[in-house]
Amino acid sequence: MLRRLLLSLGLCFFLAAVPAAAQQQLIVRTSPSVGLLGLQNICLPLLCNVVRGLDGSQNQLFLVQPGLLSDVTSLLNFLLGTPGIVAAEPDQILSMPFANQYAIPNGLYSKSLMQFYGSAAWTGFVQQPPMQIIRAQDAQETFNISGTGIVATIDTGVDPNHPVLKPVLVSGYDFTRNTPGGSELPDASACSTTSSSSLLGGLISLLGGSSATSSTCSTSSSAQPYFVQQQSVAVLDQQSVAVVDGNGMSDFGHGTMVAGIIHLVAPTEKIMPLKAFQSNGSGSLSNILRAIYYAIQNHANVINMSFDTKVSSPELVRALHSATNAGIICVAAAGNDGKDELIYPAALTGNVMGIASTSDVDTQSSFSNFGSDIVWIAAPGEDIVSTYPFGTYAAESGTSFSAPFVSGAAALLLQVNPRLGQSGAAQALANAKWISAGLDHGRLDVYRALNALIYGEN
Repeated sequence: MLRRLLLSLGLCFFLAAVPAAAQQQLIVRTSPSVGLLGLQNICLPLLCNVVRGLDGSQNQLFLVQPGLLSDVTSLLNFLLGTPGIVAAEPDQILSMPFANQYAIPNGLYSKSLMQFYGSAAWTGFVQQPPMQIIRAQDAQETFNISGTGIVATIDTGVDPNHPVLKPVLVSGYDFTRNTPGGSELPDASACSTTSSSSLLGGLISLLGGSSATSSTCSTSSSAQPYFVQQQSVAVLDQQSVAVVDGNGMSDFGHGTMVAGIIHLVAPTEKIMPLKAFQSNGSGSLSNILRAIYYAIQNHANVINMSFDTKVSSPELVRALHSATNAGIICVAAAGNDGKDELIYPAALTGNVMGIASTSDVDTQSSFSNFGSDIVWIAAPGEDIVSTYPFGTYAAESGTSFSAPFVSGAAALLLQVNPRLGQSGAAQALANAKWISAGLDHGRLDVYRALNALIYGEN
């Protein structure tokens, strides 16, 4: 995904290292009669380790590591031939879709504050063009609607102290650390000095082109935009912006931005942060499965999934089918390869709405994947301004930021019909502005979707 770094309010944050890859593991489903104790007994001869359950109280899905007497392949074959084992598959690493950011939108310069549902927010965030394009504000005002229910975001976490998001956050979970909350702030550590050999020392141009031996972490309030590898936009001190490439922290802030977009469209919904991804944009399938079952068992109404993989997973299919059976509306990014290709979970049509990206002039974004096999509708996804960790804002592009517009729209629909479910939401949202065959039903039109749901009119 996109690379970003935040230096805010005279403090400096260096980017913590992230483990390169997870150890090879298996996702194993047992019959109800086997469960945890039965699987542990099955593992005894090979010394394999049952790490944890993945499906909460259901007690049938587990993460298993090979022991000294087996490797992943031999353990997989052994388990698949064992009575009481329903299914097994390798764990895998998923990633956030990547898209280049080419320009700094005007919204990041519109820093005057305005009241937004009890919080003071940047004007450039609240009044950005995509909100007019999808007619979200028209819909909110015309139908006297602002969203309801809980939107679970399976992402990098969220800044729990951001003044715009704090009032709408409900308790989530950090599956990367196995701790309650879902904050992404532990992925960054405060610092006071740096050198040319450190990450920040390599970004001295952010400080107005000072010497590479600079040891200060402070920022200048008069700084102007700088571009390094043209990857993403970050806010330095709420007075300036810069583009940076941060080692190991390519997706720090991703979840906070996704949450901000959802809140912008449906400002009275609640957001449940489920941190299944590390700040480098990678996350294991096992943690994603845990997050989906957590969302089901903690009564989420919508699940936003701004990530993808090119490898299908039977357990991912099963988990999302369980979610839709529970009445949850599932939304996923269509990916940023600029291709008509199968990526998951967007390709799991029937259980998921895949979301492509459009520009502010209603053209398909060059980076966006397309095709009816993965796309249900599209939404704006270029130069989107949203909340960012440490109480500030940033802007980025990608289908990652198109999907939450649709998740927010789903929360508006639920205020009209709390029992809408996946098929009902998909049918209503299909009342979109047609753009091209590659974007299937077209670009999100919140007003048209609500009008169709309420009055049965396009």
